[in-house]
Amino acid sequence: MTENNQKTLVAIMYDFDKTLSTKDMQEFTFIPSLGYENAHSFWDEVNQITGDTMDSILSYMYMMLRKATEKNVSITEKEFVKLGKDVELHPGVETWFKNINKIGQKYNLEIEHYVISSGLEEIIRGTKISKYFKRIYACKFLYDANHVAVWPATVVNYTTKTQYIYRINKGILDMGVANDRLLNKSTPEEEKRIPFERMIYIADGVTDVPCMKLVKGNGGKSIAVYHPNYEATESTIELAEDGRVDFIAPADYTKDSKLFKIVSSILKHMAADYEMDCLTYKQNKQPK
Repeated sequence: MTENNQKTLVAIMYDFDKTLSTKDMQEFTFIPSLGYENAHSFWDEVNQITGDTMDSILSYMYMMLRKATEKNVSITEKEFVKLGKDVELHPGVETWFKNINKIGQKYNLEIEHYVISSGLEEIIRGTKISKYFKRIYACKFLYDANHVAVWPATVVNYTTKTQYIYRINKGILDMGVANDRLLNKSTPEEEKRIPFERMIYIADGVTDVPCMKLVKGNGGKSIAVYHPNYEATESTIELAEDGRVDFIAPADYTKDSKLFKIVSSILKHMAADYEMDCLTYKQNKQPK
C-alpha cells in the first residue's frame, strides 16, 4: 500500500484514430500525397490485399510503403514524424491532459497517460499532444541506414493491444526480450504498479473491444467515444448495452463536456476507493 502522503498512480489509456483525432491519421496528409482524392479508395486496396490470410495492420503498412515508392513520396522517419503536425484533434484534446491532471491533483492522484494505437508511432510523435504521454504504443517501421522505412518493426493489432495494458499494469513499460520474459512472469497483485481498478480505457469502437473488456472485467472503467458532430452509432450503443463498456460519450474533451464529467467522477471514486482500502489495510494490521 502507498503511504497517504504519496500520490496514487492512475493510468488513462487512449486509442488514437477517431478517439483523439477526428479520422485516421494517414488521411490528413499522407494518403492525399499519394494522389488519392478519396481515402476510402486507399483503404479498399488495403482490404483487397488483406483477404482472409493477411493481418490488416500489416496490410496497411505494406501499402503505405508500396504506394509511396510508386509515387516517389518520401518515407523517411523524419517525414513520417512531420505528418503529425497536420493531424486534426477532437475539441478540447490539446487542453485535456492538463485539465485532467489538475483533477487528479485535487484527489491526490498522479495520472499517467498512454496511447495504445494501431496507427503509426512516428506520426503520433509529431502531434502537439505527444509530450503528454508516458508511452506511445503503436505501429512502427524499421529504417535503413538512410532512415528510409523498409519493413514493419512493430505491429499493434486489435488483440495484441492487450499486452500493453499488462505492461502498464506490471510496470514493464519498455520492449525487449528480457522485459518480455518479465511480462510473462507471474506477479503478485500487491507488486503490480498500477492495478486494473485504477485504469481508464478510452476508445472509439469495436476494434478496441478486447481492451475495453479486459479493463472493465478487472475493475477498471472503459469508455466508448464517438464523433461529437454526430449521434452515437448503433455499434457504439451496443457496446454499452452488451456490458462491454461502462460509458459512452461524444469525443468532446472540453471542460464542460460529458466525457470530462465522467472521467472526473471516475477519478473521484478511484481516490475514495483507494483511501478506503488503505484504512482497511491499516485496520487489519492492528494487533489483536
